[in-house]
Amino acid sequence: MTYGYSQSLVRANKNASIKSLGVALGRACIRANISVSQIAQDFGVSRMTIYNWFKGSSEPHPGYTQTIADYIAYAKAHR
Repeated sequence: MTYGYSQSLVRANKNASIKSLGVALGRACIRANISVSQIAQDFGVSRMTIYNWFKGSSEPHPGYTQTIADYIAYAKAHR
């Protein structure tokens, strides 16, 4: 199933700094085609929060660091 990330979100993610953990999460999830709704549900945050992480507009709370690292590994394994 294709979730159809918007071109503007993909472009914003591509132009954002990979040093951001949220941007790294976005790149992995966009490549693996994991829906924003699913990610938001898994993290217990809003879809807007996930969009902001993906664009580098805001940073995930440090408490999410390991969970995000695990999620990135999962996304890379399921491309």
